[in-house]
Amino acid sequence: MLIQPINLPISVSRRSLLKLGGLATIWGAMPGCDLGGMFAVPSRDTVYFTPNDKFYTVNFSDSPYNFSREIDIEQWRLHVKGEVKKSSVLNWRDILNRTSFDQAATLMCIDTLPGGSSLGNAMWRGISLKVLLREVGVDGETARDVIFRAADGYHDSIPFSRAMEDDVMLAYLMNGEKLPQMHGFPLRLVVPGLYGIKNVKWISEIEVYNGDYQGYWQRKGWTDDGTIKVFSRIDSPGHYQVIHGLEQRLRGLAFGGPRTIREVQLSFDQEKTWVSAAIEPPLSPYTWVIWNYDWVAPSPGKHMVAVRAIDIDGKVQTSEITRPQPAGASGLHTIVLDVKAV
Repeated sequence: MLIQPINLPISVSRRSLLKLGGLATIWGAMPGCDLGGMFAVPSRDTVYFTPNDKFYTVNFSDSPYNFSREIDIEQWRLHVKGEVKKSSVLNWRDILNRTSFDQAATLMCIDTLPGGSSLGNAMWRGISLKVLLREVGVDGETARDVIFRAADGYHDSIPFSRAMEDDVMLAYLMNGEKLPQMHGFPLRLVVPGLYGIKNVKWISEIEVYNGDYQGYWQRKGWTDDGTIKVFSRIDSPGHYQVIHGLEQRLRGLAFGGPRTIREVQLSFDQEKTWVSAAIEPPLSPYTWVIWNYDWVAPSPGKHMVAVRAIDIDGKVQTSEITRPQPAGASGLHTIVLDVKAV
């Protein structure tokens, strides 16, 4: 990606400058997502479903599973054990023969900065984790966490109460195709509303656990909760792009993590006032929404635009800048547009 200099007009305040570029100074050791929110970027395409080959990928190590190694599906097994009455071992055909369901859900990396690109939306097909756990006789009195261990050595957990909700799935199809190798073939966890560190790929073992399990990143100081924060982004026009004509359509994404988005707002006066954008209805409460706003610039020249989202419960996206570690970044995506008269 070409990194463009940020030449701000004199009228832009230092506070706003920090919102545009200050996150560069707080980046540290992270699980490995891109830094697309830190720099000037061209316009991005805004589509509801992310093509599999465009969907972000992040892995904790350079394991062969991250690249081209082919898994022998006939030898693959899923082990289910722990606080259950009957430990089980399932093969690939056992998974495919179970009742499945489809669900649109957005996944997001915990490293994603305001305006970042490490999130994607897909239609997943898989089996219900809750149904599987019930069939092996899970002990609801002693179970506290459910642990997921991956073939590449990664491991994490979610609370037992969350595991027993209807939207948690073990997915094997992504956008109508076999789950790609880079995205966890043959089986991955999809937990709507939780950051990617909790959505374990290449699952080989599930353990119902009677304690508070600390996974790979939790042992390094990252959150065990993993709830995604309210996020929004301006996709087009891109930051510091020259645009011709006073009438422009602004377009972007907003995502509420565990809650769908109720409203998206834009500010053209450094957050003094806000106007509402139009939201395209999503196919699922677990996905991002696409928003549009038809803007008439008051004059040629440079204009700053900020975006924020409000979820269905009325929680307003915060403008406070925080670094990704330990629980995900916060702050508003802000861009500068250079408007030229036609």
